[in-house]
Amino acid sequence: MRPLVILVATLIGTALGTPVGGAKAEDASWGCQVLLCAASKNPSWHGVAYCVPPMTRLIAAMKDPGFSWPICHEAKAGKPGRENYEDCPAGTTVGYSSQGDGGWRGEPDQCIKTVDVCRSPMERNAHTSQSGMTIERSFGNGHDGCIQQVATPRPRRADPYFFDIPNDQGMKERFWFNLDH
Repeated sequence: MRPLVILVATLIGTALGTPVGGAKAEDASWGCQVLLCAASKNPSWHGVAYCVPPMTRLIAAMKDPGFSWPICHEAKAGKPGRENYEDCPAGTTVGYSSQGDGGWRGEPDQCIKTVDVCRSPMERNAHTSQSGMTIERSFGNGHDGCIQQVATPRPRRADPYFFDIPNDQGMKERFWFNLDH
């Protein structure tokens, strides 16, 4: 968080034409206020008194037709991204719990793992429990085995929004945040 504070203080000073020591966060543009507050981690923006008004204003503005994110041009961060789900664990792939007509897919809300659940007819009949939900099962392929695709719910992110903010070396750092009260 410290490098971000220095970056934003420098950006605010640059934007206002004042030296860094004279820059005040409350003098920053709304976009820079949102960026600074969204990137606050410990505490999050919810626990920073200065951040509640600009973030509350943002949440209210998001309900307006034609809403456009306020941008902090000095930070070169642009609009935030959003990813509702965590990555699937290693050995699984992203799957969809629903698919509509015409190939439309629902949300990528599943993690799919392909497993060989049995190696003989006795094991196939004996296998009764598997965490997750079987979505496809096939037998055969010239051998006595069964392959099963098991779907488990994909975990939701607590902080689904993110800003990618360039650091002083020009490398982008990702800062995750949420807008829940």
